[in-house]
Amino acid sequence: MKFNKAPLPFVGQKRNFLKQFTKVLNESIEGQGEGWTIVDVFGGSGLLAHTAKQLKPCARVIYNDFDNYADRLAHIEDINRLRQQLAVTVKDVPIKSKLDKHTQSLVIEQIRSFKGYIDLGSLQTWLLFSGDILENLDQIYKESVLYNRVRKSDYSLATGYLDGVEVVSKSFDALLPEHVNNKNTLLVLDPPYLFSEQKAYRKAEEFRFISFIKLMTLIRPPFILFSNKHSEIIEYLDYMTEQKDERFMGFDYVSVTAAIGKGRTYKDYMIYKF
Repeated sequence: MKFNKAPLPFVGQKRNFLKQFTKVLNESIEGQGEGWTIVDVFGGSGLLAHTAKQLKPCARVIYNDFDNYADRLAHIEDINRLRQQLAVTVKDVPIKSKLDKHTQSLVIEQIRSFKGYIDLGSLQTWLLFSGDILENLDQIYKESVLYNRVRKSDYSLATGYLDGVEVVSKSFDALLPEHVNNKNTLLVLDPPYLFSEQKAYRKAEEFRFISFIKLMTLIRPPFILFSNKHSEIIEYLDYMTEQKDERFMGFDYVSVTAAIGKGRTYKDYMIYKF
């Protein structure tokens, strides 16, 4: 089964780039990927690794699950059970409206007493204002205002989502040296963006400028690199090209502009070189 978005919420999943990602993979890697390794270095939701395996089933696809997303997928039944309970509690509150104090107290008590897996990534989409990040359960318990953003239906089970994909959990600077010397290894790189909010990356160290420098020292073509306008990545790669760094000379990119609220947009890039 092919997924066009991650089975569970994940900030920064690349579903808006799947069309472009598919096009570049199919144009650059022949057939079903025989002899190729594709490493999703900052795996996130695993959507890129899943897509790569669907497109190139004979390739070895490695998903670096540094955020424990696979563990979340294993608990979808619990996540759905808590969603069902909360949906009943907030059923009389208009969607996207603030919870009154009584309903908010009931919601918090349901979460506290729930006997099962509690998924922070789902809770933040159900109860916090759009775009807010839930870092721990105490944040929910102490939050002065919660909202009814509880989805109306269960999440589908992620059956087959990671079939055939190798799951590892390593820092990028430990994983990359294992693969950069293989010319038939495609590096798929979606690091935390410089100069952007990084709270969504719960399990990783904050990705600072020195981390970016380490990453750019390690990578080589073929690669697909995701970033955004705020990171000044295009300007950086243009500079590296001016310095005759052959790893980046001739790079290409596509951009996607999306809305994040009334009058607010952001621009993301998919940069690639084969």
